[in-house]
Amino acid sequence: MSDNKQLQRDTAVEALYAEAVHWHINTGDETIHAKRVGGKWRRFKWLTNALWLILFLGPYLRWGDRQAVLFDIPNRQFHLFGVTILPQDFWMLSLLLLFFAILLAVVTAIAGRVWCGFFCFQTVWTDVFTWIEEKLEGPPAQRRKLEKAPLSFEKISKKGIKHLLWLMIAFLTGVGFITWFVDARQFWIDLASFSLGTTALITLALFIAGTYVLAGYLREQTCFWLCPYARIQGVMVDNSSAVPTYDFHRGEPRGRVKKGQKSDDQTTGDCVDCNQCVAVCPTGVDIRHGQQEGCIMCALCIDACDIVMTKLDRPTGLIRYESLDTLSGKENRPLLKRPRIWIYGAVLMLSLVGIAYGLSTLEAIEIKVIHDRQPLFVIQSDGSIQNKYTVKILNKMTEDMDVTVSATGIDGLQMAGAEKPIGSRHGKVTPRTVFVRVPRENIKGGSMSLLFRAEGRDSSGQPFMSERQSVFMGPD
Repeated sequence: MSDNKQLQRDTAVEALYAEAVHWHINTGDETIHAKRVGGKWRRFKWLTNALWLILFLGPYLRWGDRQAVLFDIPNRQFHLFGVTILPQDFWMLSLLLLFFAILLAVVTAIAGRVWCGFFCFQTVWTDVFTWIEEKLEGPPAQRRKLEKAPLSFEKISKKGIKHLLWLMIAFLTGVGFITWFVDARQFWIDLASFSLGTTALITLALFIAGTYVLAGYLREQTCFWLCPYARIQGVMVDNSSAVPTYDFHRGEPRGRVKKGQKSDDQTTGDCVDCNQCVAVCPTGVDIRHGQQEGCIMCALCIDACDIVMTKLDRPTGLIRYESLDTLSGKENRPLLKRPRIWIYGAVLMLSLVGIAYGLSTLEAIEIKVIHDRQPLFVIQSDGSIQNKYTVKILNKMTEDMDVTVSATGIDGLQMAGAEKPIGSRHGKVTPRTVFVRVPRENIKGGSMSLLFRAEGRDSSGQPFMSERQSVFMGPD
C-alpha cells in the first residue's frame, strides 16, 4: 500500500513539474500589449470598471448643507448621509471592514481571483490606460512597431497625447481620493486659488505619481511583485473553486485546421493552437498550461476562445469557468458541503447583525455619567446626602443643540447645576458638573440606582433622548 501511495505522489510531482516548465512570468523585460476582443466577459469587465466612477462622483453628493459622505479625520467624524458616526461608534466600521474582508474570502473560495480580474483598482486603471494606448497607437502589432521606430513627429505626438491623458486620469484619481476626506467644493476652490495645504498637495502628488507609474508602466508587474493579496488569494483557491480552466480532455492533442478540412475528418482536439487566449491575456499567461501565479482570472481568454470556436463551428466552452475536480472527473462538492463556506457565512452574518444592531441603536445624542469618588457622598447641614457627578453630553448631530439633563429613581431628589439647558456643540463632548441631593430618610442602603436622562430637539423640532444608569451613594 505504501509503495502505491509513493508511486501516486511521484506521478503527481512529475505532472506538476511537466506543467510548471511551461509556465512563464514576464519579469519586465518586455511590455505586454494584450489584444482586445469583445464578448460576455469583456462587457462584464467594463461594467465592473464603471463601479469605480463612484470614486469620482461620490464626494459630490450633498446632504443638506454638507457633503453626503465624508471621512472628517481632523474632527474625528464620519458622515454617511443622515448618520454621523463618531469615534465611540467606530466599532461598526470595523465590522463593516470585517464583512468585506470575509466576503472577499467567500468569493475567492467559490470563483477564484474575481477581485483581481474585475474589481481591483490596479486592474481597472491598467485596463483604462491600455485602452487609451490602443485608441492612439493602434493594435498590439502597431504598438510594438511604434516602440521600435525612431523618433518622429508621429511618434512624439501619439506618445505625448497618451501620457497627457494618463496624467489627467492620475490627477482625477488623486482628487477623487482626497475629496472623500475633505469637502469637495472647498477643495476645488482651494486648488483654483493655489491655497491647498501642504498635506493635500503631497497626497495629490503621490497619487498622481503612483497611478501614472503603476497603471501606465508597471502594469502586471504590480500584481506579480508588489501586491501581497495576489498571493493570499492564490492559497484561498482549491480544487472545488470554479476558475477559468482549459479543458485539456477536449482540446488535446492540438492541431491546426487544414484548408477544406471538415469536422468529420478531425483527428486532433478542438484546440487549434491559435494562441488567441495568450494574445488577450493582460499578464501574458497561457491558460492551457494550467493555473499559474500570473493568472488574474479576468476570463478574457474565455471570450477569445469562444470566438474562435464559433468561427470553426465547434462547441464553445473549451476554456470556461470550471473547477479542477469537475474537469478531472471527480465529484465536485456542493457549497453546502464545504466547511469553510459555512464558517465564512457565519462570520458574514454576525457582522451584518452587529452593524444592523449598531445602526438601530445609534443615538443622536449620548449621555455619560461619571460619579465623583472623592468623596463618595457629602452630608449637608440639613441632613440630606449629596453626590457629585460629571455629566458628558456627546452631540452626534451636525448642528448645535440645547440639551436638558434630569435624574429620576429616588423620591425627593434635587439636582443642582443643570437648571438651564446645556449648550451642546455638534460633534463635540460637552461636560457639566451636577450635584444630586436626597433627603436622608429616603435613602435605603449604601447604594441606590439613579437614572440620568438627556433630552433635546434639533432645528426641525425632532426630539432626541439618551439615558444612562448610575448610582447614588449614601451611608449604610
